[in-house]
Amino acid sequence: MSDHKDKIQHLFNQDAIDKIKEMANDIKVCMMCTNLDEKPTPSRPMALSEVDNNANLWFISSSQSNKNTEIENDSDVQLFFSKNADSHFLSLFGQASIYTDRKTIEEVWKPIDKTWFEDGKEDPDVTVIKVTPQDAYYWDTKDGKMISMLKWAKGAITGDVSDDGGIEGKLNI
Repeated sequence: MSDHKDKIQHLFNQDAIDKIKEMANDIKVCMMCTNLDEKPTPSRPMALSEVDNNANLWFISSSQSNKNTEIENDSDVQLFFSKNADSHFLSLFGQASIYTDRKTIEEVWKPIDKTWFEDGKEDPDVTVIKVTPQDAYYWDTKDGKMISMLKWAKGAITGDVSDDGGIEGKLNI
């Protein structure tokens, strides 16, 4: 059996930023949790607008939403991205900021966002949430989906679980 340490690959600086961008942009939707001390923790699905070159994650939101109110009271948020089909998982803790200025809304707005705002980007309730990562951890496949599936099948047949194709690690920006 392989040592679990063989499956750990912590990433730093630009490599960590690139991994966050790769995974978040691939998955696109996350669960955003606010009021992290509350039980149960308030969470809701959020569509990612973009990840910038500093690994900040940007979302369109309504000023009338509970999440905006919760972020105004406590800026700590936890984001969970999951794409089971490809075994891609990302957990990210960070600080959220709310932007209401037209310039930021223009930069982040995507045509699909009109789905939630009848008046489009001119809707007075449109805001942008920026999440600046402070801590992140990922679970992924080393060799891609097909190779990992072959390794899983081999392990199921032979009982050899020395390499399941998985890799995980902390992302240090």
